[in-house]
Amino acid sequence: MDTRSNHNALAFDVTHRMVLSIAIPMTLGFMTTPLLGLTNTAVVGRMGNAEALAGLAIGAMLFDLILGSFNFLRASTTGLTAQAYGRRDQHEQQAVFSRAMISALGCGLALLCLSPLLMAAGLRLMGAEGAIAEATSTYFSIRMLAAPAALANYAILGFVLGRGQGNIGLLLQAIINGINILLSIYLGLTLDWGVAGVAWGTMAGEAVGALAGLAIVLRGFGKAARPAWSEVFSRHRLAELFALNRDILIRTFVLIGAFTIMTRIGTSFGAVTLAANAVVMNFFLLSGYYLDGLANAAEQIIGRAIGAHYRPAFDRGLKLTTLWSFGLAALGSAFFFLAGPWLISVLTTSPEVRQAAETYLPWAAVTGLTGALAFLMDGVFIGATWSADMRNRMLISFAGYLLMLAVFVPLFGNHGLWLAMNAFLLFRGFFLAMLVKRRADQTFRAAQ
Repeated sequence: MDTRSNHNALAFDVTHRMVLSIAIPMTLGFMTTPLLGLTNTAVVGRMGNAEALAGLAIGAMLFDLILGSFNFLRASTTGLTAQAYGRRDQHEQQAVFSRAMISALGCGLALLCLSPLLMAAGLRLMGAEGAIAEATSTYFSIRMLAAPAALANYAILGFVLGRGQGNIGLLLQAIINGINILLSIYLGLTLDWGVAGVAWGTMAGEAVGALAGLAIVLRGFGKAARPAWSEVFSRHRLAELFALNRDILIRTFVLIGAFTIMTRIGTSFGAVTLAANAVVMNFFLLSGYYLDGLANAAEQIIGRAIGAHYRPAFDRGLKLTTLWSFGLAALGSAFFFLAGPWLISVLTTSPEVRQAAETYLPWAAVTGLTGALAFLMDGVFIGATWSADMRNRMLISFAGYLLMLAVFVPLFGNHGLWLAMNAFLLFRGFFLAMLVKRRADQTFRAAQ
């Protein structure tokens, strides 16, 4: 009876406004990232030095690949914070944040120490030499100094998202990318520091963002709920965090591998087809911004519902985020079908690439729809911290993807490649969705 009344006290209503209050700010925040990339490219591009521009591109790709592998810091922090928030456990919320920040700073310092080896391996992998290698080394060496701050920002963003504070997430993204853009222009162009100026601007943005985020988060902490160090380093909690991070890391590596394989196979079809794939892949990336925003909303609402042991909020949250994900995905696909040829003409001036891109446009236009459930289910499983299921279903989906590639690429060429990618997105979504009811029944039954 006491438990039931406590659960009723933790009950909350899930509304469209709640979903959008997280999804919209995070979508806007994600959309500042390509603006940053365009600014940095434009700054270095105005130097008129092709080697510097190529070096920037390689350095940025290597850094993003390495840092992207640590996205588990953001995801696990969101899920664990949301559950503690659902229980209204201020004590555990602070403990989760402390563990996340210690993990982030530890990983960041490790990357900093390993940066010479990572840079050498990256240069060898990309085959960069001469002036290109020099520009890559300059950018990578400076930007790697920001690794601890960049990973701290993952932990901070995960924490504020776990508490449903999408507006703070947007603010922090705006601070990081805004300072980055302004300083990259000033240092790179006005002071003529070139690639080094862009890298120092990026580092400053990450550092200021981390300090601002830390100030915002710590300001909301109460001394009475401060955990002891023995609680922060609890063996049980650390084991739980390690397992969660491990599973999400494996899932991330497999996902990166799937897109890398797609690019690698695409190169075998020649430069025109490879360029066309790169052009239309932008439509999937654009869809990913709002699908990621809705996945963030699912993470928070699902995690909070599980923390509160309140099944109605879980079911309602799943229903509303599904409705918005598929609704926006359908609108997005319709837009890309209609406006795709015009967008292609904006992205490339090559007649051959335009023609090829329009040929493969339908495949890219539907990726938002085929991927909507995958994005959403990732959010649900991260919020629920059902990470082992997410890892295992990703591996099964990847096996299906490889099979589709083996069968359909020889038969249909690049069409077969896009067919396999859309199938991979569908596999990911449906294989996870099949588990949701059973896992939810088990989770809420155990809480009774």
